[in-house]
Formats: sequence, structure tokens, C-alpha cells
Amino acid sequence: MSSKKTQKTTKKSTTTQPIRDKKQVQALINYYLQRGQIRNYLLITMGIYTALRISDLLKLTVGDIYDFKQNRLHKTITIVESKTGKSKIIALNKNCLSALKHYLHNSPPHHPRQVLFANQKSGKPISRVQAYRIIRAAAEELDFSQAVSCHSLRKTFGYHSWKNGTSPAVIMEIYNHSSLSATRRYLGVCQDDKNKVYMGLDFII
Repeated sequence: MSSKKTQKTTKKSTTTQPIRDKKQVQALINYYLQRGQIRNYLLITMGIYTALRISDLLKLTVGDIYDFKQNRLHKTITIVESKTGKSKIIALNKNCLSALKHYLHNSPPHHPRQVLFANQKSGKPISRVQAYRIIRAAAEELDFSQAVSCHSLRKTFGYHSWKNGTSPAVIMEIYNHSSLSATRRYLGVCQDDKNKVYMGLDFII
């Protein structure tokens, strides 16, 4: 009985959580940029700001983000999600566009099918395991205390969107979740968030 409880406790403590501290989010984004590893910098930036699952993120090609006829970056990308089969349009904000410009400056686009997050030796997409190692290595070097994985980037998007006042219903649509309860779990609302609601309500004029 006690061993089962221990196993459950261990599993719970390593559950992927959003990165709640904005300074930590920025530090994670900047980690590989400061080291000149632009592909890895782009991976983390796009992971946070597009909220794509890592399987969909790794499938992106240069043609998805760059218009060869107009010689410019697209302002949106359109994908069909692997898990849901649903079509999705994602607006690329200034942070994504800046990261993409860095990437294209260092890796000039040759053809639309060129993989965005390519293995340097094979030219094929990096694996999910490699993507995890890239993200985890940065988090460990930055001394993050929480468990960080590829999914942390997706959850971080939702958490900070919610903190900025975005309705959970809108976030649910962005995630393509089938229920609001699934989105609530993704938001990773902690006791501190609840306490701020209690302490912030005041009807005294």
C-alpha cells in the first residue's frame, strides 16, 4: 500500500507544469539565442508563442512560414493537427517573426520543403526526444525547480494568456480541446492564483 502511494506521489511531483514566472520564460527563450544556437532558440520561441504540440511543431517546413513568391515571411501559418485532424490558423506575433528572421538569416531558405527544425546531419526533423533534451538542458542550466518538457511550452502559452485576461473558452478553441475541463487542467491554476482572487476582491468604496 505504502509503495503504491509513493509511486503516485512521485508521478504527481514530476507532472509537467506551465512556467509561471515571466522572467523564467524570457530566460528560457534567450538561453540558446545568447549561445548562437538559433534553431533551438526558434524551437522554444515557437513552442511558447504558437501553443503547437511538439509533433506538429517539428513538422513545420520553410514553406509553412515563408512566401517564396513574395520573398517574405507569412504573418500566419496554417496546419492540420496530427492528433485532432483539425485545421488551424496561427497568427505569428512579433516574437515569432523576430526569431524566424534570425533563423532565415543563419539558414537561408532553399526550397519550401526544407525542414524548419532539422537534424544537422540528416536534414530530417529532429526527434521528439531530441527536442525534449534541448528544452530540458536549458531548464537545468537555468536551475528551474519544476519539471519542464516540450509540453511545458504549450501549457505556458495557456497559463499566461489566461493571466492576461483571455477567456478560458477562447484558450480552449486555440488548443482545439473538446471540453473546457481539459483546458482548465492545462492552465495549471495553483493556490497562489486562487489566493490572489480572494485577496483582490473589495466592495468597500
